[in-house]
Amino acid sequence: MESLKNRIFNCTKCDLYKTRNNPIFGEGSYCAPIFIIGEAPGHEEDIVGRPFIGKSGQLLDKILEACNFTRNNHVFISNIVRCRPPENRVPTPHEAEACMPYLLEQIELVNPKILVLLGATALKYMVGSNHRITKERGTWLEINGRLAIPVYHPAALLRDPSLKRDTWEDFKKIFFKYRELVNPNHQSPHIGLY
Repeated sequence: MESLKNRIFNCTKCDLYKTRNNPIFGEGSYCAPIFIIGEAPGHEEDIVGRPFIGKSGQLLDKILEACNFTRNNHVFISNIVRCRPPENRVPTPHEAEACMPYLLEQIELVNPKILVLLGATALKYMVGSNHRITKERGTWLEINGRLAIPVYHPAALLRDPSLKRDTWEDFKKIFFKYRELVNPNHQSPHIGLY
């Protein structure tokens, strides 16, 4: 992981390094059973150097907390690209392709049971450009022998709160899959066991 971090921090494979303040390595447990993949760092992440700490990240933390998951014990959070695209635009295919080997190596090192794809960009680059988040959210997919589930990005929930109900149902699926694959005794006061 330290070798990978060093390569990410010194990366100049695309032009995003020219405008970044901090590349974002990722955060969480290095042996997390759940690996969350977002799109790219935003303004606050770029300034501080940590993933998902702005409004989207705060909402993600609330959802994780409702599932009784924590960044320290249950999840590792990363992105398709490590540097903030100017004006928070969507990463270009060149930028994503330059960064993808880092993400794939990180997934191998963490070796999670479950991949959570936050939003359209994560779905596109992890599964393929013909996939649509609106059609496939909440369905289990397989990526290189790992279970993956696309869900709406927290930023989408902030723009359209009507998506929150679907997202909560999707995270309940993740909760129950975690119980099935990792810890059958995992519980949350917010999720009834049926």
